[in-house]
Formats: sequence, structure tokens, C-alpha cells
Amino acid sequence: MDTVKIGKFLAELRREKELTQEQLAEKLGTSNKTISRWENGNYMPPVEMLMELSDFYGVSINELLSGKRLEQSEEKPAAEENLKRILTENSFSLEERKAYFTKEWKNDHAWERALNIYVPLIIMVIGFILDKILIVSAAAIISAVINLINYNHMMGYVDRNVYDDPNKKS
Repeated sequence: MDTVKIGKFLAELRREKELTQEQLAEKLGTSNKTISRWENGNYMPPVEMLMELSDFYGVSINELLSGKRLEQSEEKPAAEENLKRILTENSFSLEERKAYFTKEWKNDHAWERALNIYVPLIIMVIGFILDKILIVSAAAIISAVINLINYNHMMGYVDRNVYDDPNKKS
């Protein structure tokens, strides 16, 4: 998405209406700084604002995203290109989704994960203090089993969120 081109087009449309950035911001319920950022190409207007700008200026959203007025013959190919670009630029890869849900699960289960580390560790220390190798060994095995169980729970959560249909009722 060429945000600079889009911004220049937005500025052109505003000037055609003989409005200052401040006047436009007031009409749209935003700040003149925001309008400036859009027009400089630093930020893209959010979707709901694109709809409002489209209505206000009397141009299509497709023309806004193309950064220019389009002839009738250009409208459909430009719409297709804009849609492909938006889908490509705003899609998360499989690896990104896996990383996101892994991090989310770890954050949601931080306290539980800490207990799974510290409880076996405390048992191991007690075993060393009492000089009972059986307790130390049992604590190590318990720790490994708990970590495997947690890993499986985490991967189940990640798989459900990454691969399952979010609209499916379970």
C-alpha cells in the first residue's frame, strides 16, 4: 500500500473542498495531527474512517486506496489489486500465528508454569538436604513429566487456535 500516494490524494481532495486540516478534523471528529499524518503518508486511516472519507469526498474506497481517481474501466482491476494487497499485507503467516498463540498460552499460564518449576526444585533441595537420592530422582522425574504435560496442553491450545475453524461450534 503506497501510503504516501494515498496521503497526497487525501490532501488533494481536502484542498478541492477548500478545507484546512483543522476544519476537516473537526468535521470528522479527529485531530488535525491525525489528518496531517494521513496526508503525509505516515499512517493509513482506519477502515471506518476510509468509509467516512469516501462518503465525504464522493469517491470510492477503491479510489482512496489507489491514491487517485479511477476511470470506470480501471475500477474493477484496481479493486482486485487493492484487495490482494490488503490481504497479503495484513495476513499473518502460520509461524506468526503459532508464535502468537504460544506466547499467549505462556502468559496465561505463567503462575502455573512457575509452580511446575519451583515445587519439584524444592523437593529436590529437600532430598539433597536429607541426603535421599530417591527423593531427588523422583522430583526430577516429576518435573519432566509435568513439563511434558504442560507442553502438550500448550500445543493443543496452539493447534486449536491456529488450525481450527474459529466459527465452528465445539
